[in-house]
Amino acid sequence: MSDPYYITTAISYPNGKPHIGHAYEAIAADVIARFQRAQGREVRFQTGTDEHGLKMARKAEEQGKTARELADEMSGCFQDMCAALNISHDRFIRTVEDDHHRASQALWQAMEAKGDLYLDRYEGWYSVRDEAYYDEKELVEGEGGEKLSPQGTPVEWTVEESWFFRLSKYQDALLKLYQETPEFLQPDSRRNEMIAFVSGGLKDLSVSRTSFDWGVKVPGSDNHVMYVWVDALTNYLTGLGYPEETEDMAKFWPADLHLIGKDIVRFHTIYWPAFLMSADLPLPKQVFGHGFLLNRGVKESKSLGNVSDPMALAETYGVDALRYFLMREVAFGQDGSYSPEAIVTRCNAELANSFGNLAQRSLSMIFKNMDGNLAHDGAENADDMALAKQVSEACTTLQDKFETLAFSEGLDAWMKAVFACNQYVDEQAPWTLKKTDETRMRVVLTTLFRQVRTLAIAVRPVVPAAADTLLDQMGIPAGDRDYAALGDQDWFARLIDCGFALDKPSGVFPRLEMPETEAA
Repeated sequence: MSDPYYITTAISYPNGKPHIGHAYEAIAADVIARFQRAQGREVRFQTGTDEHGLKMARKAEEQGKTARELADEMSGCFQDMCAALNISHDRFIRTVEDDHHRASQALWQAMEAKGDLYLDRYEGWYSVRDEAYYDEKELVEGEGGEKLSPQGTPVEWTVEESWFFRLSKYQDALLKLYQETPEFLQPDSRRNEMIAFVSGGLKDLSVSRTSFDWGVKVPGSDNHVMYVWVDALTNYLTGLGYPEETEDMAKFWPADLHLIGKDIVRFHTIYWPAFLMSADLPLPKQVFGHGFLLNRGVKESKSLGNVSDPMALAETYGVDALRYFLMREVAFGQDGSYSPEAIVTRCNAELANSFGNLAQRSLSMIFKNMDGNLAHDGAENADDMALAKQVSEACTTLQDKFETLAFSEGLDAWMKAVFACNQYVDEQAPWTLKKTDETRMRVVLTTLFRQVRTLAIAVRPVVPAAADTLLDQMGIPAGDRDYAALGDQDWFARLIDCGFALDKPSGVFPRLEMPETEAA
């Protein structure tokens, strides 16, 4: 039995509606979760919303709502996004939930019992937008001479009583972690940034606030709420039942992968492992900081008016086409760019014209020339076996690349196999064989049927709905669509024995058109 697998996204801050970055991370995590399930692993996949903090409190006040009303409304938008994008999460967690408050307080008490929390006074720079503290030396100067965070967000001088976490105590342990366990933080560029940051010296971290009350109460200090990142990071434990010694905690912790944006690597690879070390809990096996998705090479912002609604993109281009494009176009871990032209061009060339056309014409010829009946008494020749070998090797490469999160490389290998199948069709010309050698035609078409099935199963984590629609038409049972099925030598004989006959097929990857506004 394969080891269980626990993957999480960062939980999204719902002070606004979801944008393409949220969709990108959710889709990537879903592809990973489906990929691991296809390998026979029991997967736990968690996403959700991070609803506390000063930013939410102020946003609600601006809108004349309570913080809870805003949280309920906006969290619903993120849940709708997950449903629309076919995200197969096991839990959508909200930090307002009672079990999360209990887990956060339990983690706090574990750190307190270790002697790692103390009460003092905080004076320093704080970015409400980032929910982050910054040292004076990290600040940059804005165009008007004002102080800004390294991200260019406004900072304000904050003075208040605060609980502090002894982060400085864990400096050496963190450096040892990065150096001795390089896989803990990927890609390498992110790890190098954190090594440089921690080597510069860590100060103790302010972990509570008294200037507002929208958050998790600090145990024994009811006038304090926890710093939002203490509470937010704890969600990964909450979803497994912490602090109880649950079956899920035993099975799934430590997490196999925290998938996050590169802008929150510091919180996940400095604060989070330090909190866990303090609480004597195992560290996650890997944190992966992916890049940003840029709109025509430019970061989206409301001021530029270039913010894309992922729900509208999915409606315009189709959910599976959007998922495929995002995993194929961008080298995962690096920044990437998208545009309507890029989506339409990529998906038409590869999904509609190449794989979609391969499947449609292969199945149509079987339906038309063989009455949908797959049985034949011909023998395979060297060309047929060479194609099967090439497709099999490409799908193995896809699995190897997906295991290391190199999605675009895995899909590149898959596409080469699709091209090989299309070349095989053209070279074998089954429409000519229909007139000259019908037995050979049947061998060619059933060879194509088998390769289309292999390709559909291999790419299923990326385009699950379309792949299942295709496999349904091909009579492949729902339980025979994981990667173990790719090694099953008897599936084709079983399909024939059960009397399966192919109905008239319908295409699963329609050609995309440029939206009228973009075309204009």
